[in-house]
Amino acid sequence: MKIRIVNAFTTDPFGGNPAGVVVLDGPSYPEQSWLQRLAAQVNLSETAFALPLPDSDDADWALRWLTPATEVDMCGHATLATAHVLHSAGTATGTVRFATRSGVLTTTASDDGSISMDFPTAPLTAVPVPQGLAAALGTEPVATYETGPQVGDLLVEVADEKTVRELSPDLGALARYGDRGVIATARAENPDCGYDFATRCFFPGVGIAEDPVTGSAHTALAPFWSERLGRNELTGLQGAGRTGFIHTALRGERTLLTGNAVTVIEGELTKAAQPEG
Repeated sequence: MKIRIVNAFTTDPFGGNPAGVVVLDGPSYPEQSWLQRLAAQVNLSETAFALPLPDSDDADWALRWLTPATEVDMCGHATLATAHVLHSAGTATGTVRFATRSGVLTTTASDDGSISMDFPTAPLTAVPVPQGLAAALGTEPVATYETGPQVGDLLVEVADEKTVRELSPDLGALARYGDRGVIATARAENPDCGYDFATRCFFPGVGIAEDPVTGSAHTALAPFWSERLGRNELTGLQGAGRTGFIHTALRGERTLLTGNAVTVIEGELTKAAQPEG
C-alpha cells in the first residue's frame, strides 16, 4: 500500500501545505482506529484516504480526511493533494467526483497542471468580538464572523497584512474560539504584489497549531473579500514562512478553489503497518 506526501497550493517542493495521501484498494474502508493511528503517525495537518467507488453513479471516489487527532468534515488542501495523486498516477483524468462528509465535491484538472475544486461557499454571519479574543490572538480584531457549521471557524479581520504576518497567538487560549479554530486575515498591503489578501489559520481545536495553507477557509474568505474588493475572482496568500497561493472564484453558493500541487515523498507501508484483513 502506497503513501505519498504532497504539498498543496504550491509548485515548490518545500512550500504550500503538506498532506498525506493514501489510495485504498477497497472494497471498504479499514477500521476507523487504523485510519486515525496512521494519520497520527504521518503527523501532518491532514491525511486523506481515498477509496474507489466503481458501483456508484454519484461519485468516483470516497474521500475522508483525518488530522492527527480527529476526522474532519472538509479539507481543501488534502482534496487537492488527492486529485493530484490520482492524475499523476493515471488513475483519473479530467473531472473527479469525491463523496465526502460535505457532500459530493468535484475537482477538475487543467492542461497547465492546476486543479480546481468546487466547494460549497461558507455563510458569513457578523458577530461581536468575543471577550478575550484580542488577548488570545495578540491583536485587536477589526471585525469577527462565524463561518457556518461545515467550516466551523471564527473569521477575524485584523488591521493590516503586517499584523497577520507577525501574529504569535496564545494557542491554548485561542482554542476557545471557533469549532475548529481562527482565520486571521487582512487586505494585501501592495496592490501589485500578485495577491489580494493575506491569511493565517490557527486550529488548536483539532490538534493543529497553525495550518500553512487552508482550502476550506477560503470558502469563507472568498465571499468576505469579494464583497469588499468588488471582484468575484481573487488570489489569497496564506502562511508565515511556509506559504501558498489559492485562487478563488465566487459562484454564488459554490466557490472554486484553484491551485497546484507537487508530490515530494512516495513510500510503501510495511506489512506490519497495514490494516488487518
